[in-house]
Amino acid sequence: MKRTLHFFLTILLLSTAALAQDLYMPRNVKAAYESGTRSFDGKPAQNYFQNKSKHDIRISVSPPGRTVTGTQTIEFTNNGPNPLPVLVFRFELNVHAPEAMRERPVGPDELAPPIEIDEYSEDGTVREWNPLIKATGMTFNAVRLQKPVLPGETRSFGFKWHYTLVNGIGREGAIDPTTFYLAYFYPRVAVYDDVSGWDTTPHMLSHEFYAEFNDYDVEVTVPKNFVVWGTGDLVNIDEVLQPAYAKRLRGTFESDDIVTIATPKEIAEGKVTRQAETVTWKWRAEHVADVAYGLSDHYKWDASSVVVDKASGRRASTQAAYDLESRNFAKMVEYIKSSLEFGSFDTPGVPYPYPKMTIFRGFADMEYPMMANDSEMGNPQLQEFVAAHEILHTYFPFFMGINERRYSFMEEGWTTAFEYLYNSRHFEKGYADTMFKNFRVRGWITSDDQGADIPIMTAEDSMTGEGYGNNKYGRSALGYLALRDLLGEKEFNNALREFIRRWNGKHPIPWDMFYSFNTSTGQDLNWFWNAWFFSPGYIDIAFGETEGTSEGVKITLENRGGFPAPFDLTVKYKDGSSETIHKSPSVWKGDLRKTVISINKGKEIDSMAIDGGIWMDANPEDNVWEALEMIGNPSG
Repeated sequence: MKRTLHFFLTILLLSTAALAQDLYMPRNVKAAYESGTRSFDGKPAQNYFQNKSKHDIRISVSPPGRTVTGTQTIEFTNNGPNPLPVLVFRFELNVHAPEAMRERPVGPDELAPPIEIDEYSEDGTVREWNPLIKATGMTFNAVRLQKPVLPGETRSFGFKWHYTLVNGIGREGAIDPTTFYLAYFYPRVAVYDDVSGWDTTPHMLSHEFYAEFNDYDVEVTVPKNFVVWGTGDLVNIDEVLQPAYAKRLRGTFESDDIVTIATPKEIAEGKVTRQAETVTWKWRAEHVADVAYGLSDHYKWDASSVVVDKASGRRASTQAAYDLESRNFAKMVEYIKSSLEFGSFDTPGVPYPYPKMTIFRGFADMEYPMMANDSEMGNPQLQEFVAAHEILHTYFPFFMGINERRYSFMEEGWTTAFEYLYNSRHFEKGYADTMFKNFRVRGWITSDDQGADIPIMTAEDSMTGEGYGNNKYGRSALGYLALRDLLGEKEFNNALREFIRRWNGKHPIPWDMFYSFNTSTGQDLNWFWNAWFFSPGYIDIAFGETEGTSEGVKITLENRGGFPAPFDLTVKYKDGSSETIHKSPSVWKGDLRKTVISINKGKEIDSMAIDGGIWMDANPEDNVWEALEMIGNPSG
């Protein structure tokens, strides 16, 4: 029996290795797999680790003044195998400092002094703030500790700090004189992972973020008659809201009804918040990648809730905060509920993992855990389109801990694919296709820029410009949707959910994703991953030779762009009939350069056309064949 078990385990290991061996690995990724932190079966391995912090943050802000002051304690646990004599801290908002590195020009409203560290302490002992890098405007910096943080040890680090809000036309800042959005505002320990060590990639505005899963207790102190919305649970409802409004808010937690919690008029009349000179709103969130908060004295507040887990009956609160001029926000809670139901029960089909989702009217169209900062759109369908996109980011990057600085195609790409599927369910498919092609595909497929076709797997922290945007949105989303066409909806969903089950709350990298799909489907998909993600390419399918045989017609289609895209072949016959034949990416598995399709109808063909749908073709002129000459001649 032992020999039999050993035999089958050996076969399984050999099979897993075979599924993994064809994908290129950079040296640091290879070292992580060899160290036993990640496995070729697509699962976290025995030696996998990630660190964790517990944040206790107290901030004060008094609009229209733009100074935000904070006091913070970080309880940091080193779960890795190595002592850490130096800690790297992130200060993302230093990107607004005049001296900071940036990937795009900014106006004066986007500039502010760097975050001022007023006090720093280690284990309760105040020390001089003396970071190792002396340059101004650094979005990360390092501190040599009095003594290393040993493996398994928890240490305490304290900060007192203040900074000035910029104009909120970006991801954070002042939306108007008394409406602020606070994000990326606090010092945090950088991610230290098994692949790259410390995250020391500068934040330069265009690229996004990489954060550890932490616990947060946050207090936000504001003047009376200001409402605060934020990540996590509001744990002192009765201390900040007057009784009627506290009751109204609680009532929405178990109801499908959409309720106005407070109007701007009620807030201005002093009926909503407690009437002490300042009011402290207390928030708690556990095992999340970040926190963000919005506040205003004149925003309308709507709320409801929706079931996100049918097995347990668990509900998530759905809230919207907006100015009355943003008319399409009047339906925002409805849009949130629809998006949470789609994510929970359709695609990816994983129950929404958090207790709440709030959309705050700002300018950024940007996602944060349990929050989104969305602009007002003139078109209600576009408003829902944007809301759904930001909400579906819940899964990638937040639930899955994606390194957005380097692998944003694993979060923007997946979310863009989800966005298309959402739109296909909730609008007419023609509208969804048009929106996807116009917003996500056309700019790339019609580009003549050399950077348009570089491999998606190119490390994104070394990229800027058109190629970076194409890779993380349209090209990767098309790849995931092509994979769905290849596997079929059911098997694709099962594999996606298994990947999420294995890696939620951790930090998967692309190879983990590829190997997880391989092993959960039992298929060697490396040919697909190599073609779509590791190789330069685009979509260009063309008619080649068309040959008449005794049994019908053989049609050669050439894959001139290299991407294994699905397509429809529409055949019109001279008797007036027609048929459409769908071909999945599997037709390119044996030969990426060409495929042969046989039609055995015994009828004379009048014309044929290739239609990729959302997989738009770079050269549509070679997608049509007409029977101008005898069958057997090339179509050109």
